[in-house]
Amino acid sequence: MLNVQRPSSTFNFQSIYLVAAKIDMVDLNHIFLFIAVISPLLVLARAWRPGETHRGWRIAALVVLATTAASWVVFRQQAGYIGGSVWFALLFVPAIGLRKVTELAAQDRYRSARKLATALQILHPSAELREQVAFFRVLESRQNDENAVSPSPIQRGMRQQDRHRHLWKAPAVLVFILLNIAVFLFEISFGDWTDPRTLRQLGALEPYAVVVQGEYWRLFTALFLHAGSAHLFFNVLALYVLGPPLERSIGALRFAACYLISGFGSSGGVVLLTMFGLVHATQLVGASGCVMGIVGAWAGFLLRHHHVPRARQRLANVAMIVVIQVAFDLSTPQVSMAAHLCGLITGFFAGLAIAPKKIPLRQPARIVQ
Repeated sequence: MLNVQRPSSTFNFQSIYLVAAKIDMVDLNHIFLFIAVISPLLVLARAWRPGETHRGWRIAALVVLATTAASWVVFRQQAGYIGGSVWFALLFVPAIGLRKVTELAAQDRYRSARKLATALQILHPSAELREQVAFFRVLESRQNDENAVSPSPIQRGMRQQDRHRHLWKAPAVLVFILLNIAVFLFEISFGDWTDPRTLRQLGALEPYAVVVQGEYWRLFTALFLHAGSAHLFFNVLALYVLGPPLERSIGALRFAACYLISGFGSSGGVVLLTMFGLVHATQLVGASGCVMGIVGAWAGFLLRHHHVPRARQRLANVAMIVVIQVAFDLSTPQVSMAAHLCGLITGFFAGLAIAPKKIPLRQPARIVQ
């Protein structure tokens, strides 16, 4: 969650308005700077092994770090945007693209996989990617030979159904993403969404209003409000990346329950901590408490089902996400660490409690001879 208002001895709406009006721009530069430093370091930590397999990733990570460092020295005010742009081109796009290549290959769409891999070579010219392109070319040739005989209408229908199911495999995630976007559009139409007074009218979380005035509905409405387009974008992106795998593992209803319970736990935890004087939150908005709850639910699910494939590796990834988030919270005063940790803890216990007792193990991937 984003702490829109920072407590001060002299409460001045005009000064708060000026701070809130700059949050979107300042946070975006700060976020990109953080990503442009942390992400390449993580890539180097994982890819720094002997051999040529990860050489392309090592070079790309070093280029991002060098560019970010040079930008920090020469253009400090724009260092985040410059480093973030290079990170986006050399690390983010290739990673997402290679993930899509894998999905296309799993669907036997070798021609599309080859074309995408060929395009990715512009940003990621590695020997590994060149080998994949050559391999897909061979598979495409075999597939063309097999398809010399026209597939039956039943086979064509099954392929179309598979693609359709692939698009709608995480309905709960899709609903929450669309709901967050719709609420933000309503914020824009309602008034100045950078004004804390507007957020208050729409239902931002204010511990004083919840405890003293009994406005408990703010515990829920604040989860769908955002203090800017950048705030919304990164929350939606995190939900899009982290949500679908968990939803496919536990089901849409359980996922929705984890999401909402984590959000309530995040909001309620901040209110309780504020009552005891442990934190000083004046006004909070955002879905990041729910998103961190999904991270916690992943941890609870994997601990309960430690027999699933790559459970330890996934738990390590969850721990890494938590460490990165804590580091980001410590370096960003506008962010509420309390809301994130409360959502994380609530999601963890929710994941333990409502995760299915038994889950079907995935079939091993088919190996093309």
